[in-house]
Amino acid sequence: MTMWLIILVAVLAAFAAGTVYLTVAVGRFGLIKKLSGDKKWLKGLISFGIITIIFAALVLLTSVVNAIIILLSSLMFFLIYGLIFRIIRAVRKKEFACNWAGWLSIATSVIYLCTGYYLCFHIWQKDYHLTTDKNIGKLRIAMFADSHLGTTFDGEGFAAQMERIMEQSPDIVLLPGDFVDDSSNREDMVRACEAMGNMKPKYGVWYCYGNHDKGYYGDEHRGFSADDLASELKKNGVHILEDEHETFDNLTILGRRDKSDSGRAEMSELMKDIPSDSYIIVLDHQPNDYANEAAAKADLVVSGHTHGGQLFPVTYVGEWFNINDRTYGYEKRDNTDFIVTSGISDWEILFKTGTKSEYVIIDIN
Repeated sequence: MTMWLIILVAVLAAFAAGTVYLTVAVGRFGLIKKLSGDKKWLKGLISFGIITIIFAALVLLTSVVNAIIILLSSLMFFLIYGLIFRIIRAVRKKEFACNWAGWLSIATSVIYLCTGYYLCFHIWQKDYHLTTDKNIGKLRIAMFADSHLGTTFDGEGFAAQMERIMEQSPDIVLLPGDFVDDSSNREDMVRACEAMGNMKPKYGVWYCYGNHDKGYYGDEHRGFSADDLASELKKNGVHILEDEHETFDNLTILGRRDKSDSGRAEMSELMKDIPSDSYIIVLDHQPNDYANEAAAKADLVVSGHTHGGQLFPVTYVGEWFNINDRTYGYEKRDNTDFIVTSGISDWEILFKTGTKSEYVIIDIN
């Protein structure tokens, strides 16, 4: 919570300072100078008015969060090009006839944000190949997290992705959290649960809760409760694990309560009754208990939550604050394999500039 408070304060401070800087930067365009008669106060007023109108339009088209992201992204390039062209002007000792810094900032911002939009909405397949000495033969796992229904696709869009995943013929499907969000609606939730019910892999579909799944703002906000979600999942054959495990065919699936759940059990406690020769797969939404999971001798731990770092240049802020053990990808500690996915969708933000959306296929031999 402390980390998010620090980030919120930093973002708001950057937003305020950025608005001031952008007001000055926009005032350097020739048209603004002409309209203001180069009067400083009028130039600032016109520039601020333009920024305010653009920001309001972005809020209406997207959301407050996305409008702030767009403004801060643009600010980043105005700062970069502003510095570059200040150095160039000092060297050539002559002003430019055109506001190249401003135009390049706008062009780069558009390219950057369009690329981020594509990386968020387009979904790739990420493959991993692991080995084990335990007797499980060949096992193909499909794993995805952070669908946050309603952000980049609705229930039908989710169903289309489930069909795509099943084309890979997985033996088992794992969903380590944040299936839904506070912005999800009941219709999409029901349709998505039906889509998972239609998958029917050999060993079923397994799920653990993420920090958003049970909702932050009350049942009326999204039109369904945590109990409604659990009921629809179970009705469609999805196995929900809350600090529980099931063992079959020398394979154990263990699902942990989310870190935000005060009732969450310690990893050592959860492993007590699991046969040591069983291949143990742990679903843990937040990747931040690696030491205990490796010490407990789990074979594979799959997580989401980080969204792969989401936005450049703050991609690894979770690791910098020691909140996450890993932001994205594969890591091995002792004999435990850890995989963090960037997520099949996203919470609220419509851009991924530090990563891309994906589902994961894991082949184990």
